[in-house]
Amino acid sequence: MSQKETDLSQNGFFGHPLGLRTLFFTELWERMSYYGMRGLLVLYMTIGVIGNPGLGWSNIEANAIYGVYAGMVYFLALPGGWLADNLLGYQKAVLYGAIIIMLGHFTLAIPLEQTFILGLALVAVGTGLLKPNISSIVGQLYADDDERRDSGFTVFYMSINIGSMLGFAICGYLGERIGWHWGFGAAGIGMLFGVLQYIYFRDKLGEAGLYPNAMSQDRRKALRFWTITTILFFSAIVITGMFGIWNVDPVFFAERFRDFLVVVSFIYFGYLFFFAGLTSSEKKNVLMLLLLFIGAAAFWSGFDQSAGSLSIFTRDYVNLSFGSFQAPVSWTQFLNPLFVVMFAPFFAYLWIFLGKRNLNPNTPIKFAIGLIFMGLGFIVMLYAVEYALISAPVGVQWLLLTYLLHTFGELVLSPVGLSAFSRYSPKKYLGQMMGLWFLASSLGGVLAGLFGGEATESGLTSMTPIFTELIYYYFILAVVLIGLSFFIKGKINSSQ
Repeated sequence: MSQKETDLSQNGFFGHPLGLRTLFFTELWERMSYYGMRGLLVLYMTIGVIGNPGLGWSNIEANAIYGVYAGMVYFLALPGGWLADNLLGYQKAVLYGAIIIMLGHFTLAIPLEQTFILGLALVAVGTGLLKPNISSIVGQLYADDDERRDSGFTVFYMSINIGSMLGFAICGYLGERIGWHWGFGAAGIGMLFGVLQYIYFRDKLGEAGLYPNAMSQDRRKALRFWTITTILFFSAIVITGMFGIWNVDPVFFAERFRDFLVVVSFIYFGYLFFFAGLTSSEKKNVLMLLLLFIGAAAFWSGFDQSAGSLSIFTRDYVNLSFGSFQAPVSWTQFLNPLFVVMFAPFFAYLWIFLGKRNLNPNTPIKFAIGLIFMGLGFIVMLYAVEYALISAPVGVQWLLLTYLLHTFGELVLSPVGLSAFSRYSPKKYLGQMMGLWFLASSLGGVLAGLFGGEATESGLTSMTPIFTELIYYYFILAVVLIGLSFFIKGKINSSQ
């Protein structure tokens, strides 16, 4: 973008480049479709809701599929970023991703069980293309020394919460009250709005993210060949599975996917620590980031219960009647983005306030605080389960308090983790380290599905032991992080 274009667009969108408006609404509609569909997913796969039956799969199978889907969304961000870097450029990657997501939701809207997995696969692939690359374009709208950069990301991330609230409200109501495929179709229409406005206003982006990395034509041709070959190979696997030529137990697949992510993550951390030629200071940073990676994966494994075990608990054991109105089950997930909007400014100010007084805790301690909030949320759920065993349904206030505590944990851990990986990663491995941050979310999503399946396998009686294990899990990790925080702290290298 030229200086003249920057000057002309300075006040185009809340004082930011007009291109931010294009990306804001693209992300808003993508998150609307993603969260709107996700809120229905486990409910649809299991017995459904009163007056609207689902597929009738077991809780453990449904949660495993949900976990694989959630894990794949973030795992595919790695090849999605690679494709944008080397072949497509960020702008095309976002456009192709948005179109694939839209097709995925419309596929889910087809009332056939055979097309269900295909629809999920398309949404996961499209999100893997769009999600990492749209943020990259946001960064390229600004010069490195532009003081509006941080503010621009803040405006951009508001679109996530606005979109998710729209998704839960619209898709949740249509899916549960009228028909599941109406909800999935509404997600598709939302993504259609996103695609159309992106195409129409794409010129406002200028050259931000327009071109892939420079390389020889022969190398690009070879990469394109192997990319197309890989896409055709995995497409054949999905399509043959859709027609019943092969099948796999979803729990077994989720467990193997979990193992794969763990092995890949620790191999890469091991490579960085022992073979990447890092300085002593950089190795200490990598060790700290490994601890944060473990903490983040653990955190998301509990946080993502909102669309898994907690959604099933809400459907079966929570009173959602408000006078004569019965709220949809998925509407309870509206609470998290609402709380984020309400409390994000407070947490942003809190670190500034503490920093001015030299009381700002270091990164591992902040992660420990986030894990403690997650554990406290599940303590609340233990009491909710106990009361439900005596007399169900229980009041919605139990979920309100649980989601409030989980949101506090998210606001402490998520932005701090993203900042730590961008700040303390070895400079020449920054892109790959950001990929590892996405990998923590992927691993957390798969674990969420496995834990959620175990928690709901036998109704309330199986929830108490699993939630108790999760509480120990978070508190022990928090104690370890607090203890190690005195010995392992991030340090910015002078060479960076």
